[in-house]
Amino acid sequence: MDTNMLKYLIFGSIGLFVIIIIAYYIINKKLNGADKKYEKQLRAGTKVSTMSLDILYQKLYVTYSKIPFIKRYLRKVRRRIELINIEDEYNTRRNASKVLTKALMIVFVLTIAIFLVASSNMLLLVMLLMIELFIVETLVDASVDKLDNNLLKEQVDFFSEIRHAYNECNMVEEAIYQVSLDEEKAVSRQAEKIYEILISDDPEGELEKYYDISPNSYLKEFAGVSYLTKEFGDRKVNGASLYLKNLNNITKEMQLEILKRDKLDYVFQSLSFIAAVPLVLIEPLKSWSLANFSFTNSFYNGKGGLIVMIIILILTVVSFYLIRNIKDTTKSNVTTSQKKWQEKLYKNPLIKKFVNLFIPKVGSKEYIAIMKKLKDAASKTKIEHFYINKLTICVITFIASFWLFNQLHKTAIEYVYTDISAATTINIMGDMSDADAAQAQKITDQDNYFLDKFKGKLNTSDEEKAKKTIRTEVKRSKYYKDSTDEEIDEATDRIYTKLQTVNEEVLKWFEVLMGLVFAVCGYMAPNAMLIFQLKMRQLEMEDEVMQYQTIILMLMKIERVNVEIILEWLERYSNIFREPISKCVNNYEAGAWEALEQLKNDVTYMPFIRLVESMQAAVEKIPIKDAFDELDTERDYYQEKRKESNERLITKKGMIGKVIGFAPMVVLFVGYLIVPLVVVGMLNMSSSFSSMSSMM
Repeated sequence: MDTNMLKYLIFGSIGLFVIIIIAYYIINKKLNGADKKYEKQLRAGTKVSTMSLDILYQKLYVTYSKIPFIKRYLRKVRRRIELINIEDEYNTRRNASKVLTKALMIVFVLTIAIFLVASSNMLLLVMLLMIELFIVETLVDASVDKLDNNLLKEQVDFFSEIRHAYNECNMVEEAIYQVSLDEEKAVSRQAEKIYEILISDDPEGELEKYYDISPNSYLKEFAGVSYLTKEFGDRKVNGASLYLKNLNNITKEMQLEILKRDKLDYVFQSLSFIAAVPLVLIEPLKSWSLANFSFTNSFYNGKGGLIVMIIILILTVVSFYLIRNIKDTTKSNVTTSQKKWQEKLYKNPLIKKFVNLFIPKVGSKEYIAIMKKLKDAASKTKIEHFYINKLTICVITFIASFWLFNQLHKTAIEYVYTDISAATTINIMGDMSDADAAQAQKITDQDNYFLDKFKGKLNTSDEEKAKKTIRTEVKRSKYYKDSTDEEIDEATDRIYTKLQTVNEEVLKWFEVLMGLVFAVCGYMAPNAMLIFQLKMRQLEMEDEVMQYQTIILMLMKIERVNVEIILEWLERYSNIFREPISKCVNNYEAGAWEALEQLKNDVTYMPFIRLVESMQAAVEKIPIKDAFDELDTERDYYQEKRKESNERLITKKGMIGKVIGFAPMVVLFVGYLIVPLVVVGMLNMSSSFSSMSSMM
C-alpha cells in the first residue's frame, strides 16, 4: 500500500467517524424530542419560573459567595440581616443578595460617571473612587436599616394582634403562637422563636441566648415581660391586665422610636450626597472659570488649585464618616467571629513588639484614661487594636504627605513648562487670539529647550553669572540667530525666572517638618474620634434614662420583682450607662446599698442618679412600687417629656450634621471659585496696570 492510499484511508476513516457522530446526535434528538416535550408539559404549572426574582437572588448569592472581595462584603451585610430573619436561611440569602445587587448596580453606574467626569485628573479620579465606597456603604446601610424599620413597624401591628389573642385565650404562649402563624411577616419568625423559648425546658437560659441575637430592644422587652407573666402570672391593676398595660407601654416606646427614626432619616437623607457633590463639581467649575477668566490658569493648574482640591477631598471623606456617626450613635455593632486585620497584624512578633512600645503600661494613668474613653464611647476596640489604628494612620499620613508634596512640586514644574501666558500679554477677561496663542506656544517650546538644558545644572542663586550663561547659550542657539540684543535680553530674563521656579521645586526641610506634624495629627485622630463619639453619645443620655423609666414602670408592679432584677434588665437594654450598671450588678450580692452607692459615684447625669436613689430606697425602706410611684402617677408628663427630648435631640443632630455636610460645599465655592477670581484677578490687574504705567 503506497503512501497516498494510506493517507486517503486515514482521512476517510476520520470523516466517516464524524458523520456517524452527527447522525447519532440527530437521531437521538428526534427520538427524545417527544419525551422531553411531554415531560416539560407535565412540569408546567408545578415548577417555579427560572426567571423568578427570588430564584435569581438565590443564584446570585451563591455567585457572590465565590468572588473574593464581594464575598467579604456579602458576609458583612448578611450578619445584620440574619438577626431580622432569625433562623430563616432562604430569606436571609435573598435579602442579602438583593441589597448587594443594588449596591453593585450603583457602583457600576457611579464608576462610569466618575471616569467621564475625572478621567483627565488622576488624583481626583482616585479620590472619587474612594468616596464611591463611602457612598455605596451608606446606601447599603440604608437598605438594611429599612428592613429593620419595617420590622419595627410590623411589631406595632403584631402587639395589637397579641392583645386581641390574649383577651381570647388568656395565655401568653398561646396568644403568641396564634399571631406567629402569619409567615408573610418578618416579625412572625421572631414570635415563633419567642414561643419556642416559652415552652422549652429551660426558658430562662434560652431567653438569655435570645437577648444576644434579638434585632431590637423592644423584642427583648416583649420576650422578657412575656416570660415573667408566664412564670409569675398576670394580675389586674385598676381593673386592667398588667401584661396588656406593659404591651401598651412597649408599643408607645416603639411609636416614639419610629417617629424619631423617620425624622432623622428625613434630616440626614441628603446630607451625605451634599457632602459628595463638591467632588463632582470640581472639574466643571475649573473648566468654566478657565473658559471665561483665563487669568485663573495660574491658580487652577498650579499649586493653589491642587492644595484646595486636596482639602476638599479630605474634608469630604471626614464629613462622610462623621455624618454616619452623628445619625445613629447608639446602634450596636454586630459581633463576629471573623478576625480583624489588626488582630492578624498584632500576631506578628516584630509588629507586636513595636506596637507595645506605644501602649501605656497597665495600671498607669494614661492606660486608665484611654480605657475609660473607649468604654465611655462604647467602642468595642481593644487597646492593642486602637494603637495599631493610630500607628497605621500615622504612617499612611506621613507617606501620603510626602507624595502630595511631590505632586505639588511636579504640578508647579509642569505649569512652568506649559504656561504660555508668560510669553505674551493676555486679556484678563478672556483668551488670546489663535495667532497670539500659536506664537506664545512657539516661544514656550523654545524656553523649554533651555530649561531642559540648565535644569538642576545651573546655580540660579548667583543671578549675574546665571543670566550671563543663559544669554550666551540663547545667543548661540538657532532660535535667536537673527534676534536683536533687546529680544535676547528679554528671553534671558524670562528663562532665568522660569529656571528659578523649576530649581526651587524640590523637597524642603519645612515640608519634612510638615509631614511629621501631619503624621502626629494622624496619630491623634483616633483619640479625637473617641471624644467626638463621646459627645454624640451624651446627647442620647436623656433618651436612654427615659427608656429606663419605661422598663421600671413595666417591672415595678410584677410580683417577686426586686431591685436586682431591675438592674439586670437595665443592663440588658443599656448602651451609654452599660459599664457602671454592669459593675453594680457584679457587686450587688456583696452589698446592695454599697453597690448602688458606687453606681451613683460612677455617673454624673442627675436624672439617672435619681433613679438609683429610688432603687436604694426600695432595697431597705419601701416596696418597689412605692419607690417608683412618681413614674406611674406622672406617666403622661414623662411621655410628653420624652417627645420633647426626641425633638431636641433631632434638632441638635440636624444642626451638627448640616454644618459638617455643607462644609465641603462652602470650601468649594469660597476656596475654589470666589477666592481665585478675586485674589488672582486683583493680582493680574495690578500687574497689568504696572506694565501700562511703565510703557507710558
